[in-house]
Amino acid sequence: MKILMLHGINHNMFGKRDPRQYGTVTLDDINARLSALGRELGAEIDAFQTNSEGAMCERIHQAYADGVDAVLINAGAWTHYSYGIRDALAILTCPIIELHMSNIETLN
Repeated sequence: MKILMLHGINHNMFGKRDPRQYGTVTLDDINARLSALGRELGAEIDAFQTNSEGAMCERIHQAYADGVDAVLINAGAWTHYSYGIRDALAILTCPIIELHMSNIETLN
């Protein structure tokens, strides 16, 4: 099983940016833990992060061409306003799961 993990804008700053809200875990830490879990479950995880909306759409298009089995996406701020990423995701025929770094139930 091939799973694509998409990390959105500013996620390269995890561990540095607002640790009260986002914690001190870095993107490399997240990807290492995700890869380890994937191996444990027999899945191959390919992680991708970009600060470019166009590059994110291109990677989603590539996921379609590659026939990935599932996509996990934490689009960051793009979750709120990117019709381009939403439209790119709509081409996929595999399951898409949206994730968030912070607990949205505790934010003010």
